[in-house]
Amino acid sequence: MPFRTELPSVFGHRSPDPPTSGPASSIRFRGVSEDAQQRAIDSLRGGSADEAATAVGRLLAVTEAAYERRAQLEQALQSRVAIEQAKGVLAERYQLNVDEAFELIRRAARSNRVKLHDLVRRIRPGEPIPAELEEPLKGLARLRRS
Repeated sequence: MPFRTELPSVFGHRSPDPPTSGPASSIRFRGVSEDAQQRAIDSLRGGSADEAATAVGRLLAVTEAAYERRAQLEQALQSRVAIEQAKGVLAERYQLNVDEAFELIRRAARSNRVKLHDLVRRIRPGEPIPAELEEPLKGLARLRRS
């Protein structure tokens, strides 16, 4: 069976033939010698179209997983920043330390069955405190008085 350069459809479109000239044909990977790159390319030429399609499919799956992980990490970082900002607002407004502020937010989110990140996004400087925090704040004030 002769080697086909056209690969099966992936994500609904046909994979183009690799360029033989022009800027895209000279793309090289940093940190990998030209000799190693050429050997990798040559090893694909000896395989069948099915083997090449399998290799490309695996590469696409790994790439997709890497993008998903990156998105998860970005979301976690954004959520963490929002939590830190909300802790700071409460700590400054009610003279709490940051651990007390976080415990207050966590307790309010749990008792009101609200996601923590949804609650912290509503805690803003210069704006009224969310209703979910009113009872925990009253309880904290009672504890401090006694």
